[in-house]
Amino acid sequence: MARKKTTSASKTTKTTAAADNKEKLIKSDEVETSKSEEKISTNETSSDCSTETQVDANAKVDSSECTDKKESNEESKDECTSDKSNEESSAKDEKSEASKEQPSQEKLDQVAKKDTSDKSKAADVSAASEEEVKSSSVEQENSTEKSESKDNIETNEQEANAADVATRNDEEDKPVDDIFKAHIIVVTSGKGGVGKTTTAASISTGLAQKGHKTCVIDFDVGLRNLDLIMGCERRVVYDFINVLHGEARLNQALIRDKNTEGGNLYVLAASQTKDKDSLTYSGVGRVLKELSDMGFEYIVCDSPAGIESGALIALYYADTAIVTTNPEISSVRDSDRIIGILDAKSRRAENGWKPVDHRLLLTRYVPSRVRKDEMLSLDDIHELLTIPLLGVIPESADVLKASNKGLPIIMFDKSEAGMAYKDAVERLLGDDVPLRFMTENKGWFSKLFGK
Repeated sequence: MARKKTTSASKTTKTTAAADNKEKLIKSDEVETSKSEEKISTNETSSDCSTETQVDANAKVDSSECTDKKESNEESKDECTSDKSNEESSAKDEKSEASKEQPSQEKLDQVAKKDTSDKSKAADVSAASEEEVKSSSVEQENSTEKSESKDNIETNEQEANAADVATRNDEEDKPVDDIFKAHIIVVTSGKGGVGKTTTAASISTGLAQKGHKTCVIDFDVGLRNLDLIMGCERRVVYDFINVLHGEARLNQALIRDKNTEGGNLYVLAASQTKDKDSLTYSGVGRVLKELSDMGFEYIVCDSPAGIESGALIALYYADTAIVTTNPEISSVRDSDRIIGILDAKSRRAENGWKPVDHRLLLTRYVPSRVRKDEMLSLDDIHELLTIPLLGVIPESADVLKASNKGLPIIMFDKSEAGMAYKDAVERLLGDDVPLRFMTENKGWFSKLFGK
């Protein structure tokens, strides 16, 4: 009985250990879900073994049966031991897997050190890249400064060369101081649209009709209109600028007027493709000198409006200046400016010769508007300009008709404007001709009722 009790106690101890192992296995099953089913089956086997042990302990059997049961219990003990070893191996596997999944502290420290070294390397690289960027920007700034300085040097050299060229041109562009045999008449004004070209065409035609060999020159380079009024626009082959540049001889560029009897009138047209900077004092002086040597008595210059280079060059060689103006304050004021330039910058003023002969020609005059104070009167204009009066040209629709036909208005004998231009030519030649068309023409109704 004592042996049986000892055996029973040992069996009970084994049973308790098996139960503890079962609890450990259950806890390990919570960590690894994938292996839970296998472990549960193992635990069931272990519990069966424990149940069989308890049944054998309570049963009252003979010694042979006990011996057999002892052997079976030993076999179950071996099975439990094997199960325990299996559980321990599975726990080790779980620990190894957990160790694989969770890196050790040393590995973490190594990773942290590696990250720190990588960050330091990245900081070094970024610092190096910043230094490179700074150095490249400095180099770029230096190169930009060098290029700018080079450009400035080149610009200064170009300006110096341009100044040298301008100085040489100024030295070469010396006006001609020779005294011309021909009389130079310049038709000028400060304001545009006052009738300069119409006046130049009519004055030159009137001089030619009086038997004087005359040449009329268009100085309005780029905007020539004189050839249209003279009716020779289709006959222009060479122009004034071609002669100045030596591209044509003067007699090739001169166009003989076909509307004037006796062949005393010639036209020198301006260029439509060049600008007024093509004119030079020396070149214009040579052309005027050559025309004078060719036997021309009068050279009429149709000057452009304003005080630009073309107008100043035309004014420079003037012997007589016909200042053309309209009876309005802006036109009169600009004409006063032109008179001042003639007195200061003409060839006669620079050389101390006899002053330029100024003559006032009043165009587009309407006596009825003067009576209504809508237009300046002749006395008002003469008081402002204080130069001798050459003539008064009344407003007339015939001026436009004559221009459209390619004829100067002076050739319209029945036109008041044409007759007024003939009177102006007579006065220019020294004849004393009274002024006409200074009062408004009254009809029989106005004469009858005194209006």
